[in-house]
Amino acid sequence: MQRQHERNLEILTAIGEGAPVTQRALAEQLGVALGLANLCLKRLAGKGLIKIVEFPKKPAARKRLRYVLTPKGLAEKSRLSYEYMAYSLRLFRRTRGNLRETMASFHQGGMKRFAICGVGEAAELAYLTLREFGLEPVGVFDRAAGGQFLGFPVRALADLGPDEADGVIVATFDRPEQRVAELTRLGVPADRCLTLRRLTAPGPAR
Repeated sequence: MQRQHERNLEILTAIGEGAPVTQRALAEQLGVALGLANLCLKRLAGKGLIKIVEFPKKPAARKRLRYVLTPKGLAEKSRLSYEYMAYSLRLFRRTRGNLRETMASFHQGGMKRFAICGVGEAAELAYLTLREFGLEPVGVFDRAAGGQFLGFPVRALADLGPDEADGVIVATFDRPEQRVAELTRLGVPADRCLTLRRLTAPGPAR
């Protein structure tokens, strides 16, 4: 699913919830600059998906903007929601298949101690796959320590010792190359990193 479509869905969903929403709140929710949020809203309004109205109506009052879904916007929100669900299901099946295949290869080689790098839905998928092989993670790690995930304390990635695990599952649905590079800098060999998405082959040397 294209990032712009994801962003449109997030905006339409936020507006469709009915509570007044500001451009600043939308920008924070989307993780984008205020100017980009403003541009997205204007684009959606230009397509007739949302209506921008001013309130209150009293002349002396400071004008504020309110965003309302149009019937066309409601239909587009439903379409994008279906598209996102279908995309998520395809991504889940593909990444789970990749991880199972790699896990089977590692497991046959006698590797049984695996750490999970990351938290969230991808990490839940990694945990479920480990359980299919009768394994528990030796630990859950993220860029910053704090809190718990699936009953495990989340430890800082920098605390992961190179001999603490036979392999590290890079739990992200995004491109994993950056996380793998972080792990190699910490002393974890790249060939001991299990990724949900296949790594991009390096280009020819110049």
